[in-house]
Amino acid sequence: MDPSPFHADELTAQVLAGGGPRGSAIRGFMPEQHRAFFAALPYLFMATSDADGWPIATVLEGDPGFAEPVDPETLRIHTQPVAGDPAAGTVVVGQEIGILGIDFGTRRRNRVNGVVSHVSTAFTLSVKQSFGNCPQYIQRRTIRRVETVSNKSQQLNALDARARALVERADTFVVASRSRTAMGATGGADISHRGGRPGFVRVDGDTLSIPDFRGNRYFNTLGNFLGEPRASLLFLDFETGDLLQLQGLVRIDWSRSAAEHVEGAERLWHFQITRGWYRPQAVALRGSLIDYSPVTLVTGVWARGVGAHQRS
Repeated sequence: MDPSPFHADELTAQVLAGGGPRGSAIRGFMPEQHRAFFAALPYLFMATSDADGWPIATVLEGDPGFAEPVDPETLRIHTQPVAGDPAAGTVVVGQEIGILGIDFGTRRRNRVNGVVSHVSTAFTLSVKQSFGNCPQYIQRRTIRRVETVSNKSQQLNALDARARALVERADTFVVASRSRTAMGATGGADISHRGGRPGFVRVDGDTLSIPDFRGNRYFNTLGNFLGEPRASLLFLDFETGDLLQLQGLVRIDWSRSAAEHVEGAERLWHFQITRGWYRPQAVALRGSLIDYSPVTLVTGVWARGVGAHQRS
């Protein structure tokens, strides 16, 4: 039998959630359609780690083709995190990297995880895992790019009013996580998409509470949280190009009563912010909402009352 593509903590998360997938499409190489997909995108989301091992979620941008699949097991990315990005300088040989591509116009998304094997003005990723995800919870948008971006960055020790407002109106964010050490070929860095209706992320001071809706049951992210609770979230304002990048500690609440707070949730996880960066107009990416994913529309948001839930 082929070995499981899931590491021990992912398997534990699947058990805690009541069962894992019937199968998986996780491969050790990029199939042709994934290679074509990455090569066509003008942006990618990336998970890397800082010198202390904290995950960082960021965005890379370039003309289509800046992500170059050299062969099924090699992806060369012709850019680096820019000045002002907390991920700047973290892409080094041996670094574990997670890559997420999303086409917001079609709701297609694919992921590739691997290890950096060469660094110059570009960097080369040796692929460990490649797989697609379903289109659930991806809000469809028309995407364009502008010419002017900024390298300004404001470091935060707590959410200010601008950062809080961005989180509270978000219908999309990405989360970077990493497995604990000694997970072997099935471990490493990972970056995943989360979506819901505006208000699906609850802000209580410097704690974010996030419903976990039904997905592919791989539990890559929650499995990583079990062994390594440090994580990073990235919120993008599609109208302005502002980025909010956060690092913090995660606690998962697997209880049925926790899930009742938001309609459609199967469990909750709580993110305690330790630090962050607000980067106005940091990316050229802009998006205008076309429509919400059909599955997004049958999920709820946090109500004002503690323990209440609603769908309106």
